[in-house]
Amino acid sequence: MASDPHSYLQQGLGQAKKPHACVVVIFGASGDLTKRKLIPALYNLALEKRLPERFAVVGYARSEMTHDAFRDKMREAVKEFSRTGLKDEAVWQAFANTLYYVRGGYEENAGFQALKDFVDGFDRGSRVLPARVFYLATPPDLYGAVTERIAAAGLAPKERDGEQPRARVVIEKPFGTDLQTARELNHRVHEVLDEKQIYRIDHYLGKETVQNIMVFRFANAVFEPIWNRRYVDHVQITAAETVGVENRGGYYEEAGVVRDMFQNHLLQLLCMTAMEPPVGLDADAVRDEKGKLLKSVRHVAPEEVAAAAVRGQYGPGKVDGEEVVGYRQEPGVAKNSPTVTYAAIRLFIDNWRWEGVPFYLRSGKLMAKRVTEVAIQFKRPPLLLFKSHAVEEVNPNVLVMRIQPDEGVSLTFEVKPPGHDMVISPLSLDFNYEEAFGNSPPEAYETLLEDCIEGDSTLFTRHDWVELAWSLMDPIIQVWNLSKPKNFPSYEAGSWGPKEADEFMAREGRRWRRP
Repeated sequence: MASDPHSYLQQGLGQAKKPHACVVVIFGASGDLTKRKLIPALYNLALEKRLPERFAVVGYARSEMTHDAFRDKMREAVKEFSRTGLKDEAVWQAFANTLYYVRGGYEENAGFQALKDFVDGFDRGSRVLPARVFYLATPPDLYGAVTERIAAAGLAPKERDGEQPRARVVIEKPFGTDLQTARELNHRVHEVLDEKQIYRIDHYLGKETVQNIMVFRFANAVFEPIWNRRYVDHVQITAAETVGVENRGGYYEEAGVVRDMFQNHLLQLLCMTAMEPPVGLDADAVRDEKGKLLKSVRHVAPEEVAAAAVRGQYGPGKVDGEEVVGYRQEPGVAKNSPTVTYAAIRLFIDNWRWEGVPFYLRSGKLMAKRVTEVAIQFKRPPLLLFKSHAVEEVNPNVLVMRIQPDEGVSLTFEVKPPGHDMVISPLSLDFNYEEAFGNSPPEAYETLLEDCIEGDSTLFTRHDWVELAWSLMDPIIQVWNLSKPKNFPSYEAGSWGPKEADEFMAREGRRWRRP
């Protein structure tokens, strides 16, 4: 191990990048997010030589722990949760030398002062001061207080000079629980930090195939001309999970699926799918277009919620042959809970490109299959040539961008199989990320952490977008809170959701995809 706690690893971690330096401080270092996602992601960046040449990670939490104990705990985390496992012992030993730990509380100044003294030690003797990334892997109710104490301790002074900010604070979702709390949190962090220093993270934006949506749309001339109301019948954006609340019943009772999935992940996918081409790929240009798109989404008025949205809650059932309990039998859940675990919402975008095209967003727990995808269904062609065929026999073209777990893109089109009879049959052109490139894409947190370290905020959420997203979802949440459901649980675990969702699409003359 490094003898000096403020020495940097000088060789082996940053060969692929120009020399620079960074200290990452993780608040909540003894929690699940740190061991399951953050440290494994940083180890994989080290493995692929994508970290700075001078680099350190400082864990901060209430638990009593030495540097070596923290390193041992993180070693087990990497073995269990890294996509590569503990692949290279030499890389691990070098990476472990960059891990440190400081004990302290979140609502008292002494711990933050001790942290500042420790982190300031990395500046001594530096020709170029290292960047500082402060990652808030804490409970959401601590975001405001921790940010204020980071600033008060002098760890992250407010920067206004227009230069790349040295200190950045990464805030996990949920950013607020409704529009009012999001505004209040934005106000608190803006009091002590400049917007350029705030990185609101949504791990969906770090997924390789989400980023590929922009490349697919704007780098291929064949698709952009038909990406509009003249050719697209509707769009389905699906995020289905085969897990329940996984011992997070207390959190989920307060959140529900709309806060947990729609306000962030699904609306981000909507923006990436429907926004106009940005003038460039810099952070502000991309985020400006996403903001414009969200401003164009038609709000669902309270009296329209019943016609535009469907809710559900899972009951007992089977998933992968295993018996599972219903939501109301989960630990921490009320026996008559009205919490929504499935929702389907129809949105319209009131702009020139998408006028009249419905966008259907759906997400649910304990569904039949784990899948996240964006499916663009094109309009049926005129069928005068195929009068002898039923309309149902001629399938519309569907372009599917698969986010997880089978990352890739497929295009379904109609062909005539060999033979005398005029038979029409669907066929798919399919691109699979792993087959095409020979390896699985990096984990989302790897991409996002690397961007934080480099100071690239393109894949992070700006304050105006957060508030726009809440303004769209709040009316639906409020109506559902005021009108308790009469038929919960409404779908069996392991199914594709409540029958009301299928009836909703049937009334629209459409049907849900079954990926």
